[in-house]
Amino acid sequence: MTLIMLVRSAFDVYSWIIIARILMSWVPHNPNHPVMRFIYEVTEPLLAPIRNLMPRTSMPIDFSPIIAVLLLNLVQRLIIGLLISGI
Repeated sequence: MTLIMLVRSAFDVYSWIIIARILMSWVPHNPNHPVMRFIYEVTEPLLAPIRNLMPRTSMPIDFSPIIAVLLLNLVQRLIIGLLISGI
């Protein structure tokens, strides 16, 4: 059960970091601040490929973080399901 809790916690923390990035995009911030650099460095490896797969639109909204959180949730459920079933 401990491994399941660890997996769940890791995915939850990563999802919250993505949500923090979404919220920070709505307010002026210093991209060179150490916390902001950390958030971008941790989330960009997941968001960049999603952004590249999405069609370019004229809308100023980046949907890649939302898709990333949904994908993380799906992968989390799959991994936990496999751990519970013993595979």
